[in-house]
Amino acid sequence: MSTPLFHDLRVRRIEPDTAEASIVTFDVPDDLRAVFGFTQGQYLTLRKTIDGQDLRRSYSICAGVDDGELRVGVRKVKGGTFSNWINEQLAVGDTISVMAPQGRFFVPIEPQSKRHHVGIAGGSGITPILSIMKTVLGREPGSRFTLIYGNRMLRSTMFKEELEDLKNKYMTRLVLHHVFSDDPTDAPLNMGLMNRDKIAEFLGSVLPAQTIDQVYVCGPFQMNDEAEAALTAAGVAEDRIHIERFGVATPAGAPVGAVVHEAKPGDAEKARIVIIRDGMRREIEFSKDQPSILDAASAAGLEVPFSCTSGVCGRCRTRRWCRRRALPGRRLRAYLPGASAHGACGLVLRRTLDGQRTRPRL
Repeated sequence: MSTPLFHDLRVRRIEPDTAEASIVTFDVPDDLRAVFGFTQGQYLTLRKTIDGQDLRRSYSICAGVDDGELRVGVRKVKGGTFSNWINEQLAVGDTISVMAPQGRFFVPIEPQSKRHHVGIAGGSGITPILSIMKTVLGREPGSRFTLIYGNRMLRSTMFKEELEDLKNKYMTRLVLHHVFSDDPTDAPLNMGLMNRDKIAEFLGSVLPAQTIDQVYVCGPFQMNDEAEAALTAAGVAEDRIHIERFGVATPAGAPVGAVVHEAKPGDAEKARIVIIRDGMRREIEFSKDQPSILDAASAAGLEVPFSCTSGVCGRCRTRRWCRRRALPGRRLRAYLPGASAHGACGLVLRRTLDGQRTRPRL
């Protein structure tokens, strides 16, 4: 029997954080505490039928692992059906389907280490970094944390009071740098866009790159790329840079969350695909006009794990094998979102029993 992907959780508390964001806390029954135990930096996938649509969205956990709570921060997105529903209609006492915590946006805690952790956050990208920061400061007493946090203005800043409380608690180990694009500040360093030049300013002054042991980046996709470029140019090693990406660039005017898949020359017309999940085997047909294996599996009535539908979060990551080599000049566009599979061949997509997934292998 397949392991349930979702569990119904009751909403314990909803706290308005800014005019555009709320913090949602869930009650976790005793028999699900092991299922919903999380590592700092992970996220939850929420599922709800809204206006007749079965929707899923991923939101990062904003609690530290020692807080004794399971909560997420949700900011309204223009045109975002799910985020607006949460902020405007979800009520205390409601139940919502929630998938077990997922994600690899963390570095294992080392209680004896004396490390310098750095967070670079933009907007709601603060949510997983807040979880990481609270856990690091609580469980690595010899380590310190520096946060660079970009927003439009002070009043749109999520968790500003909680961040100040943390600063008061860890005065010698936590440094906060706010950057506002629309609010004027006395210090030029703290005003402007969170782009490569702004981050390079920090790395060349108050945050020397050579002092960084681990750095966590989460924000809009362009900010993530700019931060990575600045860190790399400053000499921060690639294996010390950790980036959480939950979105991809979409064409102007496209619906929020929409990902466009297009057929390419040489794509096979049809293929047979075998999907194995938790030991259960199902064979389905994949045709050229279907955007992804995920869509084909859903159309066939299979309950498969996914969150973002764009191949970014990695929730649908699988292992795959070819049964035979591709014929010359042929290519099969059979993939889970964001991961193309070359070769006109059958595929086996496997999800291991313990819930751990490996990167796709050709």
